[in-house]
Amino acid sequence: MKLVFAGTPEVAVPALDALIASGRHEVAAVVTRPDAPAGRGRRLVASPVAERAEEAGIEVLKPARPRDEDFLARLREIAPDCCPVVAYGALLPKAALAIPARGWVNLHFSLLPAWRGAAPVQHAVMSGDEVTGASTFLIEEGLDSGPVYGVLTEEVRPTDTSGDLLTRLAFAGSGLLAATMDGIEDGTLHAVPQPADGVTLAPKITVEDAQVQWSAPALRVDRVIRACTPAPGAWTLFRGERLKLVQATPAVDRSELAPGELSAGKNNVFVGTGSHAVELLWVQPQGKKPMRAADWARGVRIAAGELVGS
Repeated sequence: MKLVFAGTPEVAVPALDALIASGRHEVAAVVTRPDAPAGRGRRLVASPVAERAEEAGIEVLKPARPRDEDFLARLREIAPDCCPVVAYGALLPKAALAIPARGWVNLHFSLLPAWRGAAPVQHAVMSGDEVTGASTFLIEEGLDSGPVYGVLTEEVRPTDTSGDLLTRLAFAGSGLLAATMDGIEDGTLHAVPQPADGVTLAPKITVEDAQVQWSAPALRVDRVIRACTPAPGAWTLFRGERLKLVQATPAVDRSELAPGELSAGKNNVFVGTGSHAVELLWVQPQGKKPMRAADWARGVRIAAGELVGS
């Protein structure tokens, strides 16, 4: 088939690579979000998908909005058979959905109908799911509600951050998306409607959502920190400034600390929660680079009974 691939971040690159490498289909063009400011200089930078497409000599389309008539006209000229999508980052209008004969097929990082929305992996980690996965489905106008072509499962490991889990799903899912394209092309794969039961939503995790509530049990605190790593980054307040929590682990043998109470030794920093403590391993003070929590604690000279949190 002639394909137009839509995707933007680094997590979409493995799927693009898999489609290019398959040799069975032609990736005629790539659709991605416009260049965005990045770094301290805030200079405009192309998306990872755009960079990979340019390396491969593939045409790159960067519409400000997918409903822009210039973009729709170019898509009609290309006349793709199918448009595979991975984390494109914009809603597709009906006019765009109607162009490819076999539709737009999304690789979504959950076992649909669970975790429909922008942040399925973060919500799976935050909710303590033991198993998650990826699904390929035909895009409709509803939110991730279209019929499903294929799925794969992936264990959520006890120490997984959302970044760890998303990386594994991106590579495993690239094979699923390529196989879905093959099955659509040869007629052996047919989309099955999602069940009405089991629908959960996964809206974007905000900076406010990432603030740790120390009155919660340690298990919940651990999940929030892992779910928000690397983005948007779990955090708390210390002496009125934001302290990013890069890595922590439950400390089941420490239960004497009050919620938010700090205890710093030579090589360890503990914080009390609503149950037992958590040990802070890596933190990032405001305006500084990540550092070992014990080094940070020595530098700030934590007082007995001092608290983190609001």
